[in-house]
Parts: sequence; structure tokens; C-alpha cells
Amino acid sequence: MTQYLVRFDAWLNSIGILGNFIRLIIAAAWAFLIVSVIFRIGRLIFRKRLKAGNRIQIRFVENILKIAVIIIAIFWVFNIGDPAGNFGKVLFQGTAIIGAIIGLAAQPVISDLCCGIMISISKPFEIGDRIELQSGIAGIVKDITIRHVVLQGIGTTDVIIPNSVINSMAVTNLSHGSGIRSVFMKFNVAYGSDVEKAMSIVSQIVVDSPYTIPAHPEGSGIEYSPVYFMEFGESSLVIATTAYYDPAVGLGDLKNDINLRVNRKFKEEGIEIPYQYLNVVMKNDPTECN
Repeated sequence: MTQYLVRFDAWLNSIGILGNFIRLIIAAAWAFLIVSVIFRIGRLIFRKRLKAGNRIQIRFVENILKIAVIIIAIFWVFNIGDPAGNFGKVLFQGTAIIGAIIGLAAQPVISDLCCGIMISISKPFEIGDRIELQSGIAGIVKDITIRHVVLQGIGTTDVIIPNSVINSMAVTNLSHGSGIRSVFMKFNVAYGSDVEKAMSIVSQIVVDSPYTIPAHPEGSGIEYSPVYFMEFGESSLVIATTAYYDPAVGLGDLKNDINLRVNRKFKEEGIEIPYQYLNVVMKNDPTECN
């Protein structure tokens, strides 16, 4: 077998550039096969690690290792396919110019990589947590790569945010350190309404909704979050509560159910939901306009 390989290599050397091209193709095929096997084995290993916890760190490390394996495979292919080093000589001619171009182009990548490392170490959120950014963007953390964090939005919509951007923002984690999620909900009632009655209605609706779950275990004294009279608004009285729900429940379904129930019950009980309006006063006496 070795004898045939030596003869084949000698034949490739005898045909010059064409031989190097064939050698590159063979090396690339082998590299693709080896990388595919490594990725498959790594996926099985990391899948078990993800179930054990620290999922955001595991996902970040997994993506970095994938990039490292691909880079090593590329260098190996060119090293095998071009033993004379002609490709390397051409590639690295004008190193200063190429280095400057790569340095400028890689600045955002390096920034995102460093911020991704900080996110994976500090862990302000985990895979599966629902977060809300300072910019107002909200969603469930789906994945983290060396460049960005993927948030799952409504339906099939994914929001992709660079690590450097998300690392510079205030992040509200709606399910940090717990197996459940929560959403803060406000309701406006008109001045003159029975606020205590409105608070009681909202409290009962949150309990009755099939999408909510207790905030605390049974027997702890407080199973659901209380309803608070928050403030005197410009044209309404503001009451609010926190609704807790299972990660498997869609936030849109929960808010839709509670809002429909509150709207229906407020109408039945004669509690007005106000809206902003403008009073215009017109004077008929033209002399008063002068």
C-alpha cells in the first residue's frame, strides 16, 4: 500500500501545478470528512453537557472550538496540497498591507468575541431565559455564537444582536435563576372608578387564566403576585401585577387571554378604561379675540 502511495505522490509531482491541484482536492475531501466526524462527536458530547447546566458557556465554547477546528483544517489542507509552500509565499507577500487590512476588518469580530467571552463568564442570562433589552427588544435566548446572541421573537422571527451591542445595554432578565418566567402587566382605569374593585378583578383573572402558574409553591402564603395601585396617571389610575407562566407557554397567548378577560370584566362591572382626548373651547364673541 505504501509503495502505491509513493508512486502516486511521485506522479503528482511530475505533473506540476495540476498535481498540486489534485492534491488539494484530495486533502480537502479528507479534511471535510474528518471535520464532519469531529463535529458529530462534539455535538453528542456537548449535548450531554448542555443538559447538565451552564448552557450559555457550553454553547459559546462549542462555537469557538468549531471555528478552531475549521481553521486548523484549512491550514492542513494547504500544507498537504502545496508541500513546496508556493501558496504560502504568494499569500504572505506584502504581509504589512494584508495585516493592516485584516486588522481593520477584524476589529468588530474581535470586539464581539471578547464581549461573548464576558457574557459567557458573567452569565446575565442563560439559554432559554426571556430577556428584554434597554432598546425595547425582547425575546427568548435561543443561542450564542462568537459574534452574536440569537433571540427568539414571536412566531418564527429571530432577532440577531451582536455580542458587543448586547453587552453594552441594560438587560432585564424575566426568568433569571428560576424555572419560570414572568411578565409585568399594567391596566388603566378612569378617575372615579372603584380602584379596589378593579384590583380584585385583575387579581382573580390572573388566578383563573389557564396560562398562569403560582409565583411560589403552595403553602408559602403567597401563591400569586398581588395587584398594586401604582400611580395617578395623566388621565387614568394605574394598577399593575406580575403574571408568572411556564416556559412552554407563549407570552402572546398569556397576555391575550388576560387582556381579553380584563376588558370583558371591566365592561360588565362598569369600570371605564380611559383614553386620551382633547377638549376644544370656542368663543363666539369676536371682540374677545382682539
